[in-house]
Amino acid sequence: MYNKSLALLIATLSFTLHAEDFGDPELGKLKSPSCVFCHSVTGDNTNQNYPDLKGQDPLYLFNAMKMYKNDQREGAYADMMKAQLSRLSEQDIKDIAAYYASLSK
Repeated sequence: MYNKSLALLIATLSFTLHAEDFGDPELGKLKSPSCVFCHSVTGDNTNQNYPDLKGQDPLYLFNAMKMYKNDQREGAYADMMKAQLSRLSEQDIKDIAAYYASLSK
């Protein structure tokens, strides 16, 4: 279930993160093989139902993935995203966020 108070707390605390807290974009590219089926290697969506990730703020991407992983986001693809993220560590998620954020729009 989506808990607005928890989401607000996460968002507030996450503003203390800086770019250097994120991982290596090159490692993120290697760690994102399942992401490319919907979001492509270049971050452009392959289907209009999926968001573009290219050039997004790394903090936004990191928080969104953490919320999916922790079952705090709802939507048509929430279960799929949770399953895809379930085996990734926090560092893996940081690397993937850094990768997609590093791509030019």
